[in-house]
Amino acid sequence: MDGAIEQATMRRVAWRLVPFLCLLYTVAFVDRINVGFAALTMSRDLGLTPGMFGFGAGIFFLAYFLFEVPSNLILDRVGARRWIARVMVTWGLVSLGFAFITGPYSFYALRFLLGVAEAGFFPGVLLYLTYWFPKAWRGRVTAGFVVAIPIASAIAAPISGYLLAMDGILGFHGWQWMFILEAVPAVILGVICLFYLTDRPEDATWLTAAQRDWLVAEMRSEQGAVQRHDLGAILRTLVSWPVLRLALVYFGLTTGLYGIELWLPQIVKGFGGLGNVEVGFISAIPYLLAIATMGWWARHSDRTGERFGHVALACLVGCGGLVAAALVHETAVAAVIFLSLAIAGVMAARPPFWQLPTEFLSGAKAAGGIAAINAIGNLGGFVGPSLIGWAKEVTGSFTTGLMISAVTLAVSAAFTLSLKRSTRGAAAAVAGP
Repeated sequence: MDGAIEQATMRRVAWRLVPFLCLLYTVAFVDRINVGFAALTMSRDLGLTPGMFGFGAGIFFLAYFLFEVPSNLILDRVGARRWIARVMVTWGLVSLGFAFITGPYSFYALRFLLGVAEAGFFPGVLLYLTYWFPKAWRGRVTAGFVVAIPIASAIAAPISGYLLAMDGILGFHGWQWMFILEAVPAVILGVICLFYLTDRPEDATWLTAAQRDWLVAEMRSEQGAVQRHDLGAILRTLVSWPVLRLALVYFGLTTGLYGIELWLPQIVKGFGGLGNVEVGFISAIPYLLAIATMGWWARHSDRTGERFGHVALACLVGCGGLVAAALVHETAVAAVIFLSLAIAGVMAARPPFWQLPTEFLSGAKAAGGIAAINAIGNLGGFVGPSLIGWAKEVTGSFTTGLMISAVTLAVSAAFTLSLKRSTRGAAAAVAGP
């Protein structure tokens, strides 16, 4: 009986929440990365050098770092429904403002404000999922949410290419139209959040009474007694060694991801002879492979119950792909193949990675810890694009920047395996002789 009600309840919860949250993150990620496509024409119109663009693209993550933990702690107190709605509406309005930038300083300012507005969304949703799904379900559910990253990239690539072709309509540049039209869905969906999301299983009127009772009891049995932590305990969690180690692993992942993500359109444009629409379609190819691999790798991780090795191996695949792409980046077909391999590896590492924090964090500590890991790790989103922009400006090539991103993924793999060994050692010490 328990097995039947578990399957029915989880299926209903998953279909209710995961597609909608995936849609939200798809819109968020489009608004985060569309600057990479805008740069195909915007940089020329505004006089942005590669160094300026790389810095501006990355400064988003500095704001993320500063505001993500407070945002997640607020979500834990006021509820996901209200806070996610607030996040979406404000980031939509800021993203629309990019249509009116006039030079590097307004570009820097709005990228920073976009980071402030969006801070807390991703870790907030990860925390929200821990309210609704037992541990045995979280790998595949997280993959169902995180798959929005390659979906958003695959969608944004061709659409942004077409929007750039609207150059001159009503006196606006194509990149201005792109920012305007891609910002509107965030505002609309933010309002819908207020009516669609449910804060906790206890409030889920869309479940039957039996399903609701089973889910509430199951989540309480996994979480144990509800713990209330004072601010000092929460702050100590943020600087604890497990949180910092996980943050360093995630730093390497995001350095690799955004180093590719925000520069991919310009790498593809460098093949020569391609229009913006063609660049968009070619840039979508790596993400189609990532969509195919993420879910399979996450299910394999859930089935085996193993997380560390799944993260490390995916990082090494991403590292190998970046090294190969750096060596052949001027050969179009080979570069696209190896960049596809790199992006598939980086994306596949994310779902099993996000199962690690809740193994030792709960309650407000989980809210703060997940946000801290994501905030510190996302500084890699500043480092990756900035390093590639600097290397491109100094060397005239993407080779050095891609190699640096590859090294960060190798370090993430090594750190993950080290963390696995230390966890085993701690477990052995607890078990005793």
